[in-house]
Amino acid sequence: MLNALTIDLEEYFHPTEVQTSAGFDQWTLLPSRLADETNILLDLLDRRRVKATFFVLGWVAKHRPSIVRGILNRGHEIGCHSFAHQLVYNLTPHQFRQDAIHAIKAIQDACGVTPRSYRAPSYSVTQKSMWALEILVDCGFTHDSSIYPISHDRYGIPGFPRHSHEIQTASGPILEVPIATVELAPGNVAPVGGGAYLRLLPYAYTAAGIRRINQQDNEPACVYLHPWELDADQPRMARGLIPQLRTYTGLKSMPGKVDRLLRDFSFSSISAVYPVQQQLQRVAGAV
Repeated sequence: MLNALTIDLEEYFHPTEVQTSAGFDQWTLLPSRLADETNILLDLLDRRRVKATFFVLGWVAKHRPSIVRGILNRGHEIGCHSFAHQLVYNLTPHQFRQDAIHAIKAIQDACGVTPRSYRAPSYSVTQKSMWALEILVDCGFTHDSSIYPISHDRYGIPGFPRHSHEIQTASGPILEVPIATVELAPGNVAPVGGGAYLRLLPYAYTAAGIRRINQQDNEPACVYLHPWELDADQPRMARGLIPQLRTYTGLKSMPGKVDRLLRDFSFSSISAVYPVQQQLQRVAGAV
């Protein structure tokens, strides 16, 4: 079973948990670690002969364009992770549209590619921000991976379909690709899609979850991580016990876990695992 590997390309100071101590106006003043973090990840992917989708933050495309070009030159797919890493449900529809347009332009300028896959910061397309999908279709996106079908204090839509499916909007269809989860019992869904869950929990937990999705559900799993999760020496900027635990626990073990994941399972990009040919043709000239 071919699974989807996705990378949210952002600096160590971009996560939502860190923004209380590092706001947008401070980002250009902070030292970048992203080039080295990304090269470590790209080398790991090359060794395992894996291609991935990199959801690029527009701010990164604007300020670190050579990193985005390097990712593209090594054969990976370029997606969009917004411009300013703001939670969708805290924006108005107009603000969200402007942010998406700004991000698309920054990515185009950086590498010449128009992204067709989108992921919201912190999976912030929730029940109260489903309107964002229509705007994404308007902007030319064919795929979205912004909805996590779990209960969480900041994101998630409990009961949302766990596997990829087409969502109809007033502007047309978009293929939603939720992050991997397993159903332990009716109404009891557990996250297994990587990120903090891969760092915080034993590797066997994630591996068992992906095998269950592949074998019992007969579906691919969509897994994600961030380059900063491979950097145990990054500055600790998150404030408060819970944000610190979520952001920094398990950093030292993460490179080994990711390598095992790439060894034990087959992965590729979003568009390779979830092709939508008709939609790709429909938006070929958009944006």
